[in-house]
Amino acid sequence: MPERIGRYTVAKELGSGGMGEVYLAYTPGGDPVAVKLIRSDKLDPHTRARFEKEALIARTVIGTNRVARFLDAEPFAERPWLAMEYVAGRTLLACVNQDGVLPLPLVASLGVLLTEGLDAVHAAGLLHRDLKPQNIIMGKEGPMIIDFGLSAFMDAAHESLSHSGMIIGTIRCMPPEQAGGNPKVTPAADVYALGTVLLYAATRHYPYDGTAWEAIAMQVTNPDIRPSLKDVPEALKPLISSMLAHAPEQRPTLATVAEECQTLLKSAGLKPANARLALIARTTAGDVPDAAKEPLSPSFEKLLEGQGKIMASGPDSPLDGLRLHPEVDETETENANQEDETPKTVEPDTIPKANERPRSADRRLPASKRIAIELRAEYAVDAEL
Repeated sequence: MPERIGRYTVAKELGSGGMGEVYLAYTPGGDPVAVKLIRSDKLDPHTRARFEKEALIARTVIGTNRVARFLDAEPFAERPWLAMEYVAGRTLLACVNQDGVLPLPLVASLGVLLTEGLDAVHAAGLLHRDLKPQNIIMGKEGPMIIDFGLSAFMDAAHESLSHSGMIIGTIRCMPPEQAGGNPKVTPAADVYALGTVLLYAATRHYPYDGTAWEAIAMQVTNPDIRPSLKDVPEALKPLISSMLAHAPEQRPTLATVAEECQTLLKSAGLKPANARLALIARTTAGDVPDAAKEPLSPSFEKLLEGQGKIMASGPDSPLDGLRLHPEVDETETENANQEDETPKTVEPDTIPKANERPRSADRRLPASKRIAIELRAEYAVDAEL
């Protein structure tokens, strides 16, 4: 376990998965955060640059209490990492597995609350792309979406960003277009994933299942195999069925999902605020797991104090000083190696390596511009040859 990640002092591991490990860490001032350390194997410069761009946008998401705040990131570290707001509580998966399925009104409350979070993400121009019961924390304020900001890695090849469990754990909640390898998904992909979350909350099963991720992917991508709606309450079936439509254009918008969930609450005689309180009471009965409340050892306190001194003269965030370049066409990256028939020679020391954070002058270039420079250098012909 690393002692420090960026400016954060690591206290303990919270979990691990196909994309890396998650740690409870602290800022120099003592605030708890969740830091995810991404696996570095075969990460290419394009993926890192896309992560940098999405991290900058992720820090701008506002207007919701349903998404864990994106705090910091370092796309060009040897192992990229991101820091998120630490949220105490159990995952929705754990709540359902331990306490049983949620009654219909609470599923409806969960749905309308999560649409608020996803709507804020979409309003910022991003997608979540990996929404699932494991990525929803049921805390004292209600459901909170975590792992937001990782969508830059979702298009990476399976062999480079997965080991046992990652694909299996994600493919069950993945829409057909994403499971089929289409990188250009739309907000409808998150609507589908939300449908799988509500389905699991109501039934404790996914729309498709199997013993291997390849078998599940085959079912998900086959338009002739309908998702399983076994045990779904009749009043909820039309909504879940529409959210799990095979074609993206046939799925409802988030606004429609919220409206349908509110109608279900009204039919149950519950106001949204009361339903939220009932959902919180159901999912946080007893003590809410909170690793940040565990006492810190004297040795860790000393380590934390040392981190504060280290950061006193340094920048607060690797993302500070960066700026977005919305006018850049992302297709430029894909075509960068075809722009000029005559290869150009670029000085090697001006190109950031895959695991090297670019110098400040380079970091103000748009991500696609930097990739174009790297590709030109890679395909450059030595004049002496």
